Amino acid sequence: MKERAGIQSVEVGFSLLDVLAHAAGPLMLRDLAAAAGMSAAKAHRYLVSFQRLALVIQDAASTRYDLGPAALKLGLASLSRLDAVKLARERVVPLMERIGHTLALAVWGNHGPTIVHWEESPSAMTILRLGDVMPLLSSATGLCFSAYLSREAIAPLLKEELSRAQKLNRRDLPASMAEVDRLLQEVRRHGIGRVIDSLLPGVVGFCAPVFDSDGHIALGIVSLGPVSSFDAAWDGAVASALKQAAAQLSSDLGYSGG
Repeated sequence: MKERAGIQSVEVGFSLLDVLAHAAGPLMLRDLAAAAGMSAAKAHRYLVSFQRLALVIQDAASTRYDLGPAALKLGLASLSRLDAVKLARERVVPLMERIGHTLALAVWGNHGPTIVHWEESPSAMTILRLGDVMPLLSSATGLCFSAYLSREAIAPLLKEELSRAQKLNRRDLPASMAEVDRLLQEVRRHGIGRVIDSLLPGVVGFCAPVFDSDGHIALGIVSLGPVSSFDAAWDGAVASALKQAAAQLSSDLGYSGG
């Protein structure tokens, strides 16, 4: 079959966005251009246009480039159209009304667990925002994904966060990989991730995993609330409701595991 004609400049320019999407952080022009296989001058012309479209931003101080808000919107729109997220979004409001606390949905993105949908309880303070990337060690969402993803998938981010926690002397976070493993075993034992006063003072968080037909974690159902009114018990009303909803959604996606 004859290949359909396209616009080569669009395909060439996209290589820059692809490099940024896979990078660990913002890049200098020379590094970005080299990774995309083009000269710095050529890359700069594309980046100027991408900046006008908000697909790329440039930090004024460091001059490094990173993906912009328009790229985030495109990514979130794509993620939100996944079947698992579609099904989950239909159930968020009834579940939020049942437990009385803010609910969110998270999927694994390029930089970690990312909030792709949230439903805020009328009585709650704003805690989450669309597109927030949750830390692995200090959030229920991060712990949940860390417990059910392969170690290879999370190793770089896990190592970085552990090192940062040690430098900041965060006594509320694991100090070694052995402590991380014990924490993740606790998540798997209870079937849900939990933090108290870790992500934010006075806030409790839970995250229940949803699995696809292949047994991979597809998303996390998250709930947050104040310590004063949020049932933080492993077998309490909030945790039980989240686990029940996650199990039903997993079944609907074809998951047959226990």
